[in-house]
Amino acid sequence: MLERYKTVRTEGNQEIVIRKSRFIGHIRPVDTEEEAIAFIDEIKKLHRDATHNCSAYLLGERDEIQRQSDDGEPSGTAGKPILEVLKNRELKNVAVVVTRYFGGIMLGAGGLIRAYADGAVAAVESGDEIVQVLHTQVFITIDYTWHGKIENELRGRDIRTGETVFTDKVTLLGLPLFAEADRFISWITDLTQGQAEIVKGDPVYYIEGE
Repeated sequence: MLERYKTVRTEGNQEIVIRKSRFIGHIRPVDTEEEAIAFIDEIKKLHRDATHNCSAYLLGERDEIQRQSDDGEPSGTAGKPILEVLKNRELKNVAVVVTRYFGGIMLGAGGLIRAYADGAVAAVESGDEIVQVLHTQVFITIDYTWHGKIENELRGRDIRTGETVFTDKVTLLGLPLFAEADRFISWITDLTQGQAEIVKGDPVYYIEGE
């Protein structure tokens, strides 16, 4: 799993007008190729009266899945520039459709490439770029006497935390960065003099800065 990657927070769309043609950039975060295809089909149905619905998507830790479609525009003038925007912005797990309503003025190959790239940029801006950072769930079960100290230490080191569960003991959820999980566990073990029950859980992504 990647320790960090850029994507978009949410689905979005934004329209630009270039020489009387309307270009509407749509974007959605996706986790699978099936989700990407479903999104493209959804936009095509929504804009079935458009001149073109050109698309691209990028999936995988190393961009293993890359697809593009010119949807009737001259080869290489639509899908490729959309895909290149995603790659240049270093985005992952996103699908983009740029819808065109022809305005009566021919743009030429160069003009189309620039227009579809601009439409893809508009889509990305509407989706709100974020960075997902990989953390590890670490469950720390302690006696109540340790609760305040551990909580203060976690806060003091600016370590992300999750839900705290109170039963006959207290279970805190620490969320250290993935690469620091083992050091974190050693630190908690030393801090509690070996009195904490520590369970290493699953890796999980959280948005950087939130």
